[in-house]
Amino acid sequence: MSIDSDVLIDWYDETARDLPWRRPGISAWQILISEIMLQQTPVVRVEPVWREWIQRWPVPSAMAAEAPGEVVRAWGKLGYPRRALRLHECARVLAAEHGDEVPGDVEVLLGLPGIGAYTARAVACFAYGQRVPVVDTNVRRVVARAVHGRAEAGNPAARDLAETEALLPARIDRAAVFSAALMELGALVCTARTPDCERCPLPRCAWVAAGRPVTEVVRRTQKYDGTDRQARGRLLDVLRAATGPVERTALDLAWTRDPGQRARALDSLLTDGLIEQTSDGLFALAGEGGG
Repeated sequence: MSIDSDVLIDWYDETARDLPWRRPGISAWQILISEIMLQQTPVVRVEPVWREWIQRWPVPSAMAAEAPGEVVRAWGKLGYPRRALRLHECARVLAAEHGDEVPGDVEVLLGLPGIGAYTARAVACFAYGQRVPVVDTNVRRVVARAVHGRAEAGNPAARDLAETEALLPARIDRAAVFSAALMELGALVCTARTPDCERCPLPRCAWVAAGRPVTEVVRRTQKYDGTDRQARGRLLDVLRAATGPVERTALDLAWTRDPGQRARALDSLLTDGLIEQTSDGLFALAGEGGG
């Protein structure tokens, strides 16, 4: 079973969300920023930050001129702040080696800091209209259900790219729209927990035809409260709000639950390069220690 591309594209043309990074005139750099931000982060949280970023850093060289800590500060509460640090590294390479432009070749994109398999193909597809498979969690779920009759996609596998590419329309311009539509269907209709099959535009779905068999995948809810990740976030909050380096005491007060956990969080932030320690023992965001 395959997916009717004409039906899906028509549905997308009629119902797609009006997201700012989908509009005409948006550059590949601005699309790259959106793709990095949208990883594991909802659109509603990403959109206002993305708008601020493209105004502040409309081209890679503008971001490259900033201290990396300032980019981490601007990242705010999007989560997983190493993405901001890697994007800053990417901006420096783009400014220095690629004429301040984001390349369209997937292999070249894969050589840039912080750019993985999904992001490289997403930029090639959505910024340059190329016929390349773009596979995220939503796409894998739609393919698993509509094509294979499974409730869940299971773990990512090497075959995902080939299977998705086989579904793409032959026409390049249609293939790029189909990729966006496939992702939109998974995000809005064919969702993980409560798929709205009544709203699905696809005339055939192997999962529905099979009686919607229950998934065998056991979902584990990932807690956040009390984790090392939360501790790291609290320490970063202190440094984002500061106008200069701060004493260790300020960080100690930010996380009092467990001194050992606080120490681990601080060490990991230093190791990741998100923060730095000055020669006189103070702490600051990367590049803001003054030394």
